[in-house]
Amino acid sequence: MLNVVIFGAPGSGKGTQSAFIVEKYGLEHLSTGDLLRAEQKTQSDLGKLIESYTSQGNLVPDDLIISMLAKVLDTKMNKKGYIFDGFPRTTAQAEALKVMLAERDMKVSVMLDLNVTEEELITRLLNRGKTSGRSDDHFETIQKRIQVYHSQTAPVKDFYKKEGLATDIEGLGTMDEIFARITKAIDAL
Repeated sequence: MLNVVIFGAPGSGKGTQSAFIVEKYGLEHLSTGDLLRAEQKTQSDLGKLIESYTSQGNLVPDDLIISMLAKVLDTKMNKKGYIFDGFPRTTAQAEALKVMLAERDMKVSVMLDLNVTEEELITRLLNRGKTSGRSDDHFETIQKRIQVYHSQTAPVKDFYKKEGLATDIEGLGTMDEIFARITKAIDAL
């Protein structure tokens, strides 16, 4: 079973590259961002609570994300494995994912860290905001999201380095060039 954590700052290409990984390796794509946005669209109390965090560029609390992801894992059993896109975003989430997977006789196979310059991240996100209509893709929120990434999310890389699972991927270039680097890393497992 192949379980991949795809990691990087907002705009680094996690969603795009996840789609390629899903197609090539047959993994189940678990995007916490997609799950959260779907819940927001329902305008349920939970959806409104989620929006109160995301619209300000803040992370949704760990307990909420973890319980939501555990429910999905239990309903979408995939024998080939999973790609975790947008999760974990904190060291506490990384530890919770390790426990959650161990309870299901699974583990993370590799953490792929997409490295992209901050200037390129901002450009990508502003361009995405023009076409996607996402409320979190405007300049002020982008800056806040990148700041939150550096302060709260970047330490997750150290967690996976200590586990011997972190792999750096150059995130600049064409989508195909980046995917070729990812494929090389995964195939080396």
